[in-house]
Amino acid sequence: MTTAARKRSAFHANFYVANTMEIFERLAWYGFFTLSSLYMTSPVTQGGLGLNDQERGFLQGMIPFLLYLLPVITGALADRYGYRRMFLIAFSIMCPSYFLLGQVHGFWSFFAVFLAVAVGAACFKPVVVGTIGRTTDDSNRGLGFGVFYTMVNVGGFLGPLVAGYVRAVSWDTVFMMSSFWILLNFLPAIFLYKDGEHHDGIADSRGLKQVLLETQEVLGNGRLALLVIPAILGVMIAAKGGISYKSYFLILLCWTGLNLLWSTLLSSPDQTVWYRQGIRLGNTRFVIYLLIMTGFWTIYNQLFITLPLYIRDFVDTSDLVTLIADHSPSLLNFLAAVNTEQLSTILPKLATKLGTHADMPMLENIRLELVNYKVMPPMETMQAGLHALQEGQVSASQLAQSWAKSYRQVNPEYIVNLDFGAVVLLQIAISTYLQRWQALPVLVAGTLVLSAGLWMAGFSHALLFGGLGVTMAVFVFALGEMIASPKSQEYVAAIAPQRKTAMFMGYYFVSMALGNLFAGLLSGWSYTVLAREMHQPMLMWSLFGGIGVLTSTALLVFNLRLKSSQMLAMTA
Repeated sequence: MTTAARKRSAFHANFYVANTMEIFERLAWYGFFTLSSLYMTSPVTQGGLGLNDQERGFLQGMIPFLLYLLPVITGALADRYGYRRMFLIAFSIMCPSYFLLGQVHGFWSFFAVFLAVAVGAACFKPVVVGTIGRTTDDSNRGLGFGVFYTMVNVGGFLGPLVAGYVRAVSWDTVFMMSSFWILLNFLPAIFLYKDGEHHDGIADSRGLKQVLLETQEVLGNGRLALLVIPAILGVMIAAKGGISYKSYFLILLCWTGLNLLWSTLLSSPDQTVWYRQGIRLGNTRFVIYLLIMTGFWTIYNQLFITLPLYIRDFVDTSDLVTLIADHSPSLLNFLAAVNTEQLSTILPKLATKLGTHADMPMLENIRLELVNYKVMPPMETMQAGLHALQEGQVSASQLAQSWAKSYRQVNPEYIVNLDFGAVVLLQIAISTYLQRWQALPVLVAGTLVLSAGLWMAGFSHALLFGGLGVTMAVFVFALGEMIASPKSQEYVAAIAPQRKTAMFMGYYFVSMALGNLFAGLLSGWSYTVLAREMHQPMLMWSLFGGIGVLTSTALLVFNLRLKSSQMLAMTA
């Protein structure tokens, strides 16, 4: 390689600074978000928020939805006011907000602080990606983004490990650690990151007005936004319980009819004033693709927001505990730590709640409270132990020690975290192997594999070796993710207009935003109704797996129609 070629391939110093900050930011985000379902639904006596699953789903749907939409604006602001300044603003918002997440205990106060975290993350996200883009060129861009994606997963892998360990101390410590990771980011941002020094990078000079004009070209005009945004806000209100879903769909029907009537009576094709225009899509086939990929991101996010709860509440991981204890007893105290002091405090209350005669719903309710303390004794053992405690035959401390020794469970976040570990180890090899095939068939296959992982997870609670079963399900899920996720963005290049690929790639996040929204709302409803009320968690996972199959089918149909239209255009 010549000296000139080596210079072109070298990364600018800002590239390494940005990747370092990405690791710390992901440590903070995934250290919190992977455990967020457990924290929100854990009882107040254990330091959690004590929310129900529908409230949890509302938070986990709406906040990430906004996080993925706001970069449209924050990215334009960063280009105008400087990347370094936007980094500092992002860290100034996130650092105190992560800490405050552990200090607020009401629903709306937690919502407000969680929203602040999302605003900070939305300031950070486009700037760090923009830095990678600016500090690479055609000779090293593929490698540069490969390194960046690896750093994302390194942070995603280490964050839950650290958070899972410190939550044995207290939930407050989890949020203090997230705040600490962001605090560290001030050092490279202040002392190492240099604005205006980029390696062959071309600055994005778009203003906010230009961004909004592009949004109309890619997604649709203001009238479409007027139709869609209230519909999205309405489903959020319904999910929170503000109105019934029946009322929501009735209002939605009336709102859609009113807009269609508006377009018929008042719109004119030559109008430049937005409210006199008809409802118009931007690039129709791209919008359809985004809507289809919403299904992919809806099921993908269940790994973080539903699977940890399912493992905690339904999957007996004692087989993993035995396996770990046989090979590394010291590691067991890390992966399956039980706070016996907290457990002994809650046991007398559960014994009182049980009473002398308990029906099956009462026993199930007590079991679901007990699993928050990371023990899962069989129903008969639980009932006998609580009766013995009530009659004074055993002390709460003795019972807690006995159950912690015999029925402890592996922390759900550690099992989920295997996904990140697999991506870090295998993504480059899998991507290299799959690059010989076109994007769409690989994307469909990956989505089906991911769906199979969800169905495998659904069987885990009924297996004798539940821990190993759900571990294999996570690995299959990770395999599907590694196959499909990179190809989902590669396919955008195949359907975007010529010379506009980069612009269309910038709007791909809309599918991720909608996927996060529907993932949270669907998780809250299905976990409440199907898993806990109907006691049919397999039905819940079948719902998610079915969405994956529908998404794969829709992608196939979409691609066939696209090829057909392209062939007709060539022969015309």
